[in-house]
Amino acid sequence: MTAYDYTTASIVDDSDVEVILVVDSLGMIMLGYTTTVGVTLEDMIHHIRPVVKGAPNTFVVGDMPFGSYETGPEQAIASACRILMETNCDCIKLEGGRVMAPTIKRMVNLGIPVMGHIGLTPQSATSFGGFKVQGGTPEGARKLNEDARALENAGAFSIVLECVPSVVAKAVREAVRIPILGIGAGPDVDCQVLLTHDLLGMYGDFKPKFVKQFAQIREAMVEGLNQFHEETLSGAFPTEEFSFNKKVEIPPAED
Repeated sequence: MTAYDYTTASIVDDSDVEVILVVDSLGMIMLGYTTTVGVTLEDMIHHIRPVVKGAPNTFVVGDMPFGSYETGPEQAIASACRILMETNCDCIKLEGGRVMAPTIKRMVNLGIPVMGHIGLTPQSATSFGGFKVQGGTPEGARKLNEDARALENAGAFSIVLECVPSVVAKAVREAVRIPILGIGAGPDVDCQVLLTHDLLGMYGDFKPKFVKQFAQIREAMVEGLNQFHEETLSGAFPTEEFSFNKKVEIPPAED
């Protein structure tokens, strides 16, 4: 699951969910951006830190945002160290396949635990036609396999595989020995990932095809807010039950 704040993290920590990803989708969900590109390293650290505090029993993944690792291993190492040291999360995640393998290898050799991310990579989605399914051609499927093997060989301990046909995801899973976390990648992966706000029906602007809504929290919240508004207008709230009823002697006002 995803989480971007202490309260949500604590709820996930109370559940049976095993992993929390604090990913740069917080740009859209928490900050109102149209893409993830505007999310900064400081934004990520700001949101990862309370999630770690709220979920002490859950494995927490901290995302590396756009612009924090692309120029080379030294920048990536510095950014990853900041995230790990300032948030105490369990690992970092970054996007990219074969092109990122040398950087990931350097990071892993220095003791930085790295989760890869291939398929639909939101930070670079514009360069390959926007937010759409990846690996839908023989060439695309072959590239995903090569990317996954490159990340494994570089030392990544797991890979997020996003928005690919189920048959391609299965082939990628069979091509590597490390766990594959699928989001919109069908059933033949090691772990399923969804955004918490999506699966709980909280994010009302758009519902991807691969999202099943397991609850309708947005509707319940709107209903509760409307009931509060109605009862305050009618005087039904607050009653004595919700008021401080200590008797206090009020002296007369002076002229």
